[in-house]
Amino acid sequence: MTQAIITKYGFRIRTRSGLIVDNLLIHGKDEADAERKLRQMYQHCSILECTVRKPRKNAEFAAAG
Repeated sequence: MTQAIITKYGFRIRTRSGLIVDNLLIHGKDEADAERKLRQMYQHCSILECTVRKPRKNAEFAAAG
């Protein structure tokens, strides 16, 4: 059985009311999937920054077992 690789994406956003929210971590198959999930929670937000958080080797082995 093949497992899909899910990556964490870190976002820094400005909400529609003007507040800055740092370090939002969202899982996704790709950046577009993570952004879609983000926009479901924070409608009309502005994305200021997006970073990719790759899983560590040990975490990959623990998840596979």
